[in-house]
Amino acid sequence: METRDADSMAETPEAHPEDRTRNVRTYGSSASSSTAREENSYLTASRLMEAVVERENMAKAHRRVVANGGAPGVDKMPVDALLPYLREHWARIKRELLEGRYKPQPVRIVEIPKPSGGVRMLGIPTSVDRLIQQALQQILTPIFDPDFSESSYGFRPKRSAQGAVLAARAHVASGRRWVVDMDLEKFFDRVNHDVLMARVARKVEDKRVLLLIRRYLQAGAMAGGIVSARTEGTPQGGPLSPLLSNILLDDLDKELERRGHAFCRYADDCNVYVQSKAAGERVMASLTRFLEKKLRLKVNAEKSAVARPWQRKFLGYSMTMHKAPRLKAAPESVRRLKESLKDLFRCGRGMNVGRLIEEMTPKLRGWIAYFKLAEVKGIFEELDGWIRRRLRTVIWRQWKRTYTRAKNLMKRGLADERAWISATNGRGPWWNAGASHMHDAFRAGYFAHLGLVSLQHELRRLQSLT
Repeated sequence: METRDADSMAETPEAHPEDRTRNVRTYGSSASSSTAREENSYLTASRLMEAVVERENMAKAHRRVVANGGAPGVDKMPVDALLPYLREHWARIKRELLEGRYKPQPVRIVEIPKPSGGVRMLGIPTSVDRLIQQALQQILTPIFDPDFSESSYGFRPKRSAQGAVLAARAHVASGRRWVVDMDLEKFFDRVNHDVLMARVARKVEDKRVLLLIRRYLQAGAMAGGIVSARTEGTPQGGPLSPLLSNILLDDLDKELERRGHAFCRYADDCNVYVQSKAAGERVMASLTRFLEKKLRLKVNAEKSAVARPWQRKFLGYSMTMHKAPRLKAAPESVRRLKESLKDLFRCGRGMNVGRLIEEMTPKLRGWIAYFKLAEVKGIFEELDGWIRRRLRTVIWRQWKRTYTRAKNLMKRGLADERAWISATNGRGPWWNAGASHMHDAFRAGYFAHLGLVSLQHELRRLQSLT
């Protein structure tokens, strides 16, 4: 029996397409619809592990893990090697999960630079643990998510950061023109395990699931080849971490709702909108006490503030101070894009310009897709010009010699005398990239022909689709 289940689990993702029409036996599917709903809310609370290891749930988890990719954990096994490994070991892993004996491996710690400075500690589970966490997340989400606040947007089905930004704008437009911008200090590193598990246990009775989650929380962390124990925190990087953060912070949401506040929360980023600065300061003080006393979390006083919404950023966006505020990309978001592109330009000095454009295209498309809600559009024209100037700088540097610069400028249509004057002006690459001779030689159409994405045009296209 175990071998057959292992073989079923080990089938390729293509063998179980989600849109295939067939009679699938899922957990509780033999009962009527009303009985199934009752099972989902009561019976499965004490027998959740059977639902976790059920064939279709594990196959779905496998598809998701493989699609997400990611770096390997401490065992150095990539997700592409997961399937052969499961063919041999799934029967044992499943038995250990059902008997409550499974022990996760330590996570591999990687330091990720923060946009505001410093580093964020990212915990990368092994591929097997990533699979099990994903399977757990798929079963636990329908149990917890329906009771989460409507003002919670992070890592939830059919919700997004853009939805939170639109809700924030609506709050400001309604007259709440002060924001309590709270930053939780090292939230994912400071989560108290006992406080979190108490909240998970409110809806989960299966002791095997509770024990497994606690083991994931307490799994060691490997950095520099040394494994250290962990007594607090839920490391970012695993599929289960976002759900656990929402479970813990749901108490904050419920407290804000009880007080009648207008707010938006995305993971640990929470903004409360009020009508006066005095009200904001009262809210900041009371919520700081609530978080420290009830959830044992600390508000970062340096990064938190009571201010005007247009003086702060929320999820990369800011807004204007109009009565009906308009959304815009926050200055810090623009700076971060430029910094990431500068790194690419530095690496691409010896690269063909067409190839360089090809390299940056996914980044540009992803950035503008996120900021498609922006209503202040001047920055996108400025960015388009800045990118083209950077590309002209790369071209000027690649020409190197005066004779090469003059010859190539003539090839691009400049008169001989003008080409020689431009090539011998003695100015640096950035100045020349912004000068008229390089503009005339390499107009916007030249870069468009090579495939350069215009942020302005892409923004108009995306907004026309909504």
